[in-house]
Amino acid sequence: MPTASSVEPAPPLLVMREIVKQFPGVRALDGVSLEVREAEVHCLLGQNGAGKSTLIKVLAGVHQPDGGLLEWRGEPVRPGNPTAAIRLGISTIYQELDLVDGLSVAENVFLGHERARFGLTRRGETNRATTALLDRLGHGEIPPTTPVGRLPASGRQIVSMARALSHDARLIVMDEPSAALAHDEVESLFRTVRELTSAGVAVVYISHRLDEIREIGDRVTVLKDGRTAASGLPARETPTQELVALMTGRRIEYAFPPRPRTGTGARPSDTDKPAEILRVENLSLRGRFDDVSFSVHAGEVVGLAGLVGSGRSEILAAIYGALRPTSGRVILDGVPLRPGSVHTAVRRGMGLAPEERKSQGLVMLDTVGRNITVASLSRYARFGWLDRRRETEDARRQAAALDIRPADPHRPIRTLSGGNQQKAVLARWLLHGCRLLLLDEPTRGVDIGARSELYAQMRALADSGIAIVVVSSEIPEVLGLSERVLVIRDGRIVECAPADELDEHRVLDLVMEGSSL
Repeated sequence: MPTASSVEPAPPLLVMREIVKQFPGVRALDGVSLEVREAEVHCLLGQNGAGKSTLIKVLAGVHQPDGGLLEWRGEPVRPGNPTAAIRLGISTIYQELDLVDGLSVAENVFLGHERARFGLTRRGETNRATTALLDRLGHGEIPPTTPVGRLPASGRQIVSMARALSHDARLIVMDEPSAALAHDEVESLFRTVRELTSAGVAVVYISHRLDEIREIGDRVTVLKDGRTAASGLPARETPTQELVALMTGRRIEYAFPPRPRTGTGARPSDTDKPAEILRVENLSLRGRFDDVSFSVHAGEVVGLAGLVGSGRSEILAAIYGALRPTSGRVILDGVPLRPGSVHTAVRRGMGLAPEERKSQGLVMLDTVGRNITVASLSRYARFGWLDRRRETEDARRQAAALDIRPADPHRPIRTLSGGNQQKAVLARWLLHGCRLLLLDEPTRGVDIGARSELYAQMRALADSGIAIVVVSSEIPEVLGLSERVLVIRDGRIVECAPADELDEHRVLDLVMEGSSL
């Protein structure tokens, strides 16, 4: 009788061996290997541009590999398209969820493989099947008839997972699933992932947040420059610095640049204090936030911490003029701004890097250069014509100043990594000569190496005298970047203190106090 140690281990659920994918002028994957076991959470790490997205699109059948081998349950396979991958049992949940807001939860779950008879959808059966899937995920409280557009971000994630399970998925790929989730919603996501793995489903989990890898992951594969830097590392035991070094090729000891030793962060006397750039007085927007007041001085970074839905992003939008406040006023350089006028705010020297970078902050079909100059086009206009040479030279100079890679103003902005796209937004306002910069989730979807560069750029902008207001879901980021922190709960400021007098636990207590979540 064979002993336990002599029993052959089950073959991996998925093996991707020496995968190669070539695009015109770019070798996106250069011999990448990945092995995933049943019922495990296998984390995929790497900087933007490392090849993660290309790899999962090969797995999902979106891209066809130019070399290498895929094995599914020990048998060679070659998914020719996404439908073939789904039939194998592989489902992918992309960061930009492909849900239809106007359709119900059940209609989204079974979209494309509707339960129908004689051409008519069997709604009762569809709703019951959807409820069973939601129950399996531990979220049976979500009504199957509710339009998806009414659900919070966490609910939409659950619907995407239910859709994956409706195809009898044995492997679910999750691309940055926590990017748009609040702290409590991330905990709910983790519970759902554990429910999946306890039922034997494998999960490939992609995230830039190393603390998440520690909490939810079993093993880690790291990609760098289209190659496998390390494979199958234990998620909880591998030191953070080792993972960072594998991703970036260097050790990043300090993510946040040091705060200035003098200035507003050191609470100087009134005679030494830099000029006040922004003053917000009793700003309110019915149903969003109420009686918000604060000020920001030249060279100061002020952070807004709060849960998603607390009103923090709406406060930035009202300051910028994208939302018209019900009452109160915004004063820039001592002069009140016209409420609800983005044009006035920009003309007076205010810039916004919005939360949804791709849909709100960039013209994705245009070039890097045009995205940098778009707020300053009037300076290049003469007699109805644009001085394109001067425009290109200015864009190139700003791209070099912020180390945008590649620093080619003619390159399509969509081909850049998330970190470099965010730098292009900063370059736009630097070129425009802004005095006040509003940053909403500035590092969402940005890898740790690019984050460190962005933090350094933000510190350099503040050191040059620009006032900055930053909103982030990551409390360590708010504390690490800011000199003062405003804690927002239910649309009100509940605490205002120097960052060095707060810690993550204190801020969490403040934002969660009185919450029923």
